[in-house]
Amino acid sequence: MLTDSDSGTATSAQAGTPHDQQEGPLTGVRILDLSTVVAGPFGATLCADLGADVTKIELPDGSDALRKLQPVKDDISLYWKVTNRGKRGITLDVRKAEGRALLLRLVAQTDVLVENFRAGKLEEWGLDFETLHAANPRLVVLRLTGFGQTGPYRQRGGFARIFEAMSGLTQLTGETNGAPLHMNFPMGDTVAGLFAAFSIAAEMVRMRSDPAARGVEIDLSATEALFRMLEPLAVEREQLGLVRGHHGNRATYTAPSNMYRSADGVRFSLVASSQPIFRRLCAALELHDVPDDVRFVDNVSRVAHAAELDTRLEKAFAALPFALLTARLTEAGVPHTKIYTIDDIAEDPHFIARETIIRLPDADLGSVPAPCIVPRVKGRPAGVPRSGPALGEHNEAVYGALGLSVEALAQLRRDKVI
Repeated sequence: MLTDSDSGTATSAQAGTPHDQQEGPLTGVRILDLSTVVAGPFGATLCADLGADVTKIELPDGSDALRKLQPVKDDISLYWKVTNRGKRGITLDVRKAEGRALLLRLVAQTDVLVENFRAGKLEEWGLDFETLHAANPRLVVLRLTGFGQTGPYRQRGGFARIFEAMSGLTQLTGETNGAPLHMNFPMGDTVAGLFAAFSIAAEMVRMRSDPAARGVEIDLSATEALFRMLEPLAVEREQLGLVRGHHGNRATYTAPSNMYRSADGVRFSLVASSQPIFRRLCAALELHDVPDDVRFVDNVSRVAHAAELDTRLEKAFAALPFALLTARLTEAGVPHTKIYTIDDIAEDPHFIARETIIRLPDADLGSVPAPCIVPRVKGRPAGVPRSGPALGEHNEAVYGALGLSVEALAQLRRDKVI
């Protein structure tokens, strides 16, 4: 059933064009995305944004949790459409012998395999690193888990909030004397995805520079990825005996840096930590005595007396409507912004001018809005990815390219392998 066929082969005109994109730095890199939910798929999608040819693999029953994660409209997963943009989509049950054999054939033509199952799952399915490398010695296998492939927590499952809590990130958010707070978004997943994309790009540089190079196994822990961002926590603990906590919106490393409120109730963030900016802020607010106050003469002093400084600033802000306040601060060159909702982002003239929100062509909804490709490269127009694929949308194209006949594919469907 899995042998190539000289006749009746499934083909597609779009076998090599899963999305409408310009060439990018990862053009020519072929990725199989076997991962689920957000972290791994987001990392693979970032690679697709930069030109990689990514094929998303799902179980035939469509049970990936992302397909039911909000937002969902009329049983259509909007999250799926944007997080898996720019990919082909196929179905395959790698837990079955026929599925495993098919995956190894795909792996032979692939540069990177992305997976995020619990440690040991690939081995349990007969897809250990040695087996994968026997099929393709240059294959890079990125294994993204909550806690890594080693250590006492290696078998633990996890979600973004678990990674955020254990990395120390959640402890930094919340009101003073209140409980720590999670944000209403799986930031831990997307940060891990960023590290995944960075890891893939780094390995592709190595592989492209050495035709004899062998692929490697990347052990990416989402918890470690988040902790990597929090650089000063360990050194300030050791050298200063400091354990950073949550202090509302006030920063404890620079001042003034807080969220404030105008006379008409607009909440805004402001940072004025450098001496020149701080002096311009005080001049704009006509607080002429503040810059030379011994408590506020430099950043170290201001951090030590942040509460007193904020009392002065809050009183001045509360006396001015935001329109007047923002005009003064903008003229003075003081970094600040109202707290944006998605409505503000969609209507902001700067974001409109830069086309920060693009529209992905979509078979169900015509098109859907999504963030633009990041970064921009001067002289290289960014493409427009298509939205995430339907379940098994590209089965005929991908498996047909392997030489499987229409009859073979029909049998695989009956056996629930694809």
